[in-house]
Amino acid sequence: MIDLHSHILPGVDDGTADSAAALELARAFVDDGVLVVACTPHILPGLYHNRGPEILIAVSNLQAALNERDIPLVLVSGADNHITPDFIDGLSSGRLLALHASRYVLVEPPHHSAPPLMEEFFANVLANGYVPILTHPERLSWIREKYALVERLVQQGVWMQITAGSLTGAYGTTAQYWAERMLDEGLVHILASDAHDTSHRPPNLTAGREAAARRVGFEEAENLVFLRPRGILENVAPSELPQPIGLRVNDARPKLVDGVSLRSSRLAGGLRRLFA
Repeated sequence: MIDLHSHILPGVDDGTADSAAALELARAFVDDGVLVVACTPHILPGLYHNRGPEILIAVSNLQAALNERDIPLVLVSGADNHITPDFIDGLSSGRLLALHASRYVLVEPPHHSAPPLMEEFFANVLANGYVPILTHPERLSWIREKYALVERLVQQGVWMQITAGSLTGAYGTTAQYWAERMLDEGLVHILASDAHDTSHRPPNLTAGREAAARRVGFEEAENLVFLRPRGILENVAPSELPQPIGLRVNDARPKLVDGVSLRSSRLAGGLRRLFA
């Protein structure tokens, strides 16, 4: 599996506090069956003053520490970029970061209120050649009032990332309801852990994948945690990747080996080499 939203970098936001905690979290990712993790710390003016160049250095340093300890986890760069008026300028200058220098970029809106002109914001991001991925919409307190907006954004080309823990109930029944509804209605493109530590917000992509598979089948669950994330890291155009599939009655379920499909297990070695 590939996890494209994490706060594993130490001491830069509300994720891991230090290097020891980051290494512990890395081992937890490996234990959960994750091959590649995107390091996506918050970039939020006024609170988390992270910048692209510093994030890239931190990713390189943490990868070196993993390699020294033979922890088989590949790190790629990114950021949990909060909406700002100069968003495109930030991407162009490198202050904000897309995922693995691709066209795909995580975008986090305010949690408690939908920003004005949100559709115009995302239209501008798309017009500049990026594919915005709205992070954890199911956990936003305003999703009930703005669900039609979420639907319109998907129609316009915005991708949606829901949190694995939302599908398992870790964020409460409200987040679970919206996560399941979006999944059933074919509005979800990727699943990620948004892991911050090994206790309160741990890696749980396996549990999320299994919860997704129970609703939309194993093929689509694998698309959520492997095929589309891999396409993102390879900078594949959205039109060349499978579209989200909603709730299905009939599902051809591939054989699993220790919870991992045979197709994923064959690709694991090559994936580590590709993004190392």
